[in-house]
This record gives sequence, C-alpha cells and structure tokens, in this order.
Amino acid sequence: MTPITILLTVILYFALLFAVSYISGRKADNAGFFTGNRKSPWYVVAFATIGAAISGATFVSVPGMVAVSGFSYLQMVLGFAVGQIIIAFVLIPLFFKMNLVSIYEYLENRFGISTYRVGAWFFFVSKMLGASIRLFIVCVVLQLLVFGPLNLPFALNLLFTVGIVWLYTFKGGVKSLIWTDSLKTFSLIVTVGLSIYYIARNIDGSLFDIIANSSMSKTFFFDDINDKRYFFKQFFAGVFTVIAISGLDQDLMQKSLSCKNTFDSQKNMITGGILQIFVNLLFLMLGVLLYTFAAHNNIALPDKGDEVFPFLATKGYFPIIISVLFVIGLISAAYAAAGSALTALTTSFLIDILGVKKKSEQQVKNQRIKVHAAMAIIIAVVIYVINMLNDDSVIQTVYKLASYTYGPLLGIFMFGIITKKQVKDKFVPWIAILSPMLTLIFDLNSKLWFNGYEFSHERLILNGLFTFIGMCFLIKKKEK
Repeated sequence: MTPITILLTVILYFALLFAVSYISGRKADNAGFFTGNRKSPWYVVAFATIGAAISGATFVSVPGMVAVSGFSYLQMVLGFAVGQIIIAFVLIPLFFKMNLVSIYEYLENRFGISTYRVGAWFFFVSKMLGASIRLFIVCVVLQLLVFGPLNLPFALNLLFTVGIVWLYTFKGGVKSLIWTDSLKTFSLIVTVGLSIYYIARNIDGSLFDIIANSSMSKTFFFDDINDKRYFFKQFFAGVFTVIAISGLDQDLMQKSLSCKNTFDSQKNMITGGILQIFVNLLFLMLGVLLYTFAAHNNIALPDKGDEVFPFLATKGYFPIIISVLFVIGLISAAYAAAGSALTALTTSFLIDILGVKKKSEQQVKNQRIKVHAAMAIIIAVVIYVINMLNDDSVIQTVYKLASYTYGPLLGIFMFGIITKKQVKDKFVPWIAILSPMLTLIFDLNSKLWFNGYEFSHERLILNGLFTFIGMCFLIKKKEK
C-alpha cells in the first residue's frame, strides 16, 4: 500500500466524517457544544462511547500485548463492566440531580473552591496526557506509512493530525461527537471483524481452533499474586480504573450527561460496558491471529508489540483490503478519543478554571473558540515531547499515568459520596499532591517491602486510598 493510497484513504474517510459533523452540529449553540442540549438518544450514546473509549492505543497495543500477556487484559475489561454499573447507579443519578455541565462542579458544592480547582486541574493534566498519548499513536503510524516515505517531517504530520481533530469538533462539540463517534465505532468494529475474517482465511484450521489451541489465549491467572496478570489485581484495577477515567472524567461523562434523563443515561452506561467486553475480545483474538500467521510464515516481527499490527497490515503480507481496513480502523479509533478529549478539555477549562457561568452567550462563545484552539495547540506540543521520550507500550503508559493522576480524583469523590463530613478545603491540594508521591514511593519499593510483590494497575486504588485517608485527617471538628 503506497503512501499516496493511504493518504487518499484518510482524506476520503475524513470527507465523510466532516459531512456528519457539519450536519449534526450546524445549529449547535453553547449548550449544544457542552451537553448536546440534553437530547441525545441513549442507544446512540452507548454505541458512540465505544469509539471514544477504544482509542488508537487500544487498536495497536491490545493485539500486540497477547504475546506477553495472553488474554489477561480481558480480566481488566470485566472489571470495566462492573465499574460502569457502579457509575450508572451511583454517579449518574447524583450528576443529573445537580444538573451539572462539568462534573467537577460537584466538588465545589460538596467541599469548596480549593477542592473544586484541584479536581479540575487534575482532570486537565490527566486528560491532556492521555489524549496526547492516544493521538501520538496515529501520528507514529502515519509517519511510518505516509509522511516518512514522502520525506515529510513529523512536525507537519502533527499539524495535520491535530488540525483535523480541531476542525471537526470546532462548532458542534458534544452534539457533533455523538454522531461522529458512532460513525467511528461502526468503522472500528467492521475493521476488526473483517481483519479477523481475512487473516483467518490465510491460516489452516477454523478460527475457534486457532484461538483455543494457542497458549496466547489464556485468560485467567490465579496462580501467582506477584504476577502482574493475577486475576484480582487486574479485575479490581479495572473496576476502579473505569470509575476514575470514565465516571470521574469530564470526557466520557459529558456524553452520558447529554442523554435526556437519568434512566436513559444509565441504560447507555450499562449497554456500553457490555459491548466493550465483546469489542476488546475481538482485538485480543486479532492479536492471536497476527502472531500465529507470522509464526506459520516465518516472518520476523518488530520487537515492540505496538508495531506488530501496523507492520503486518501494511507491508504486503495480507490482501490490500487489510491495509485499507487498518488505516480506517486506526484513524477511527484515534480520532474518536482525541475529538472527545478536546471537547471535554475545552468544557472543563471554560467552566471550572475560567468560570463563564455569569457571562453572556456571545462572550462564552468567543472564549470557547479561543480555548478550543489553545487546547489543540497544547496537545500538539505534548505529542511532540512524547515523540522524543517514547519507550514503552502505549496502552500500558496510558494506564500507568492514569493511576497517578486520577487517583486523587477517585479518593476525593469517594470521600464526598461515602461520607457526609466537611473538610478543611484549603488543605486538600496538599493531599492531592502527596498521594501520588506516596504511591510512587510504594511502587518503586514494593518488591523489597512486600516479598517480591509488584504493583500493576492497582496502584490507582492505592493512590485513591491515600487520598481518602488524607481527607479523613482534614475533617472539620464540630463546633461546641
């Protein structure tokens, strides 16, 4: 597949994407940008959320991780589903009852302005890093397949990639994202499904037999608690991770809050959690097929798992349809996550940090346009830095960062929901800073201190626990 063919595929896909974005967002006002006017059909939101949750990092990293981790990631995905049920029955009713635009407004009402600002800034840092890493994946692949062969610099690739995201979210915000993400979810599922079909045709045996007989398809790990793949570490990390990065994240909750009412939003959340299990299972199955195909044909694969799918899909080992599907699937996944992140960052920064509640519709619109552009520029700068530092599996990097930056959010929200205590608001920022530092210390010394035990994604739980305990020390004493 030539660089020009890939570029044309990308351009044709985006022509369709922009058409959907224009039609859905042409009459959007500020309320449409922030909340979709609270009129989004729940089943469309549920379908769209799959595209936003499964990013470009998932698209290339999950198939690539089966050689080392097998299907162990599915243990975490099962935790995701449980976490989304908790979000549906605990957080969604609370947020709808308070009629929130930004979910961090809850923290101001519950604790005070300092805690509110902490929540907003931790979200900002978390989402900026996460969105940048996810979009970085598509930049790397486009550099490998298009910009590199055409002798074009990474900076131009970056300008093109981030510029596209900015353009199609510029006007409609959430109102457009619901429909563009639905298109991208459809493209993603069709891509993975057809890739599995075409690759399986080139390997002897039925699809079921190939998967069942592969050592890479082992799913549950109960033997060694020190193993990062140990079931309960993965499962409970999945539960708390999805509560933190979905339920306490303006990005994904912004779509759920665009539903008509609490019940519709709950249906969306539960349905999305179930669908996510099956979609991730498809990615893992694809990974087994990729490695099996390479082994049968004596193909030397790249050392990094993130590069396996791009390498096989675009180097002539499969029919041209696989190459086309790979490009469409990658950009579908990556831009779904990046577009929704850019909209959420704009919303949270405007409402939580700048404060625009008392301004006129036109004033809010003018600020929104400027902030939206500024967020895109910051993402581009962060991606450029990541490009110079990248040395790890991207999806693992995403979750590792999330465990440090979302931990304080998890602990603060849990304290607010579980207890009715008031705290000394001005000291909460110190707790939010100390908790990740303590988590890092425990993470670095866990093998020495805990008889070889090594933290994985459950460091998020530890981080949240430190924050919760810290909040307990800040409880105000009752005045006599």
